[in-house]
Amino acid sequence: MSPWKNTTYYNCRNMTTTSMGRRLVTCLLNVSEARRKDLVERVAKAALYDSQGVRRDGTTVLNIFNDRDYNRSVITIVATVEAIREAVLSACEKACELFDMRDHSGVHPCLGAVDLVPIYPLGEDVGPDDCARESRAVAVGLTERVPGTSVFLFGWADAPHQRGLAQRRKEMGWFKKTPDLNGVRPCVGPVPCQRFGLTGVGASPYVMNCNVTIDTQDLTVGRRIAAAIRESTPGGLPGVQVLALPHEGAVEIACNVESVPGAGPSPTDAAAAPWPSFSIGGRPYCHVPARLIAARVARLAGDQGVATKRAALVGFTPIECRGLAELALSRGIAEFWKEQQSVRM
Repeated sequence: MSPWKNTTYYNCRNMTTTSMGRRLVTCLLNVSEARRKDLVERVAKAALYDSQGVRRDGTTVLNIFNDRDYNRSVITIVATVEAIREAVLSACEKACELFDMRDHSGVHPCLGAVDLVPIYPLGEDVGPDDCARESRAVAVGLTERVPGTSVFLFGWADAPHQRGLAQRRKEMGWFKKTPDLNGVRPCVGPVPCQRFGLTGVGASPYVMNCNVTIDTQDLTVGRRIAAAIRESTPGGLPGVQVLALPHEGAVEIACNVESVPGAGPSPTDAAAAPWPSFSIGGRPYCHVPARLIAARVARLAGDQGVATKRAALVGFTPIECRGLAELALSRGIAEFWKEQQSVRM
């Protein structure tokens, strides 16, 4: 039996590219709330409709992922590069209205009610400069619309350094159990306050989230596996940033799968599939297949006498995200997350 938990699947290979598709970007908005799903949906709808209930053109929400143990949700917003700023700002504004970090509890690290606002290019006509510009505009707009919010920048938006998200999170204390917000120097806004916390805003090539659950409660085992597959470890997987976290009575190997430059390695045997690839501004990028991560975790866990319970891709691959967004927008579907019926096997 496949270790993959049922999640959304669509075959996007044959979807027709549209002129709108060439201008698409996505934001995988991370908010620090999952136990009140109705409130999370209100944040998603704020991205889609203005204060009068009028739908924003060129905008759809493909998916809402909620994790109760983490008390964290990921909302996949897709829009044209011209529309993404207002959609994301409106969603962030609603989240700040509804969520208070003073009341938050969950096992996943976080610093802000709106914890992460990454913008990724999907279309051929959108490049790093476009995404960096929109990210910086979101950072400034958030602190202006919601007084008391604070932002650190990462990736292409972090000029001139362009430091990656993992590095910036470490600098901000995101990985600590009890971060000291008073010691943080945000890029935009005041010293972080207890209610809103600190928000990361930035832009980069697409980053997937792949989680593999192993059948143990021993975090030491999970941390050994996480260290073995992490990009920074010799022999680790390119672009993979990983944490081991307690989750639903087991341990989850929670992976951020960054897209990396290049076309990926050549398959070593006929049965191996090439790494999924795409281009940004004519430059090739690829990412480690989620199934390769699951297989590597299963092997390392098995070496320690531990079984794998399940694995899941949170949301979509970049190619799926682009194809589904074109499908949703061509059919006028704003709340696409309600339309999902198919199953990934």
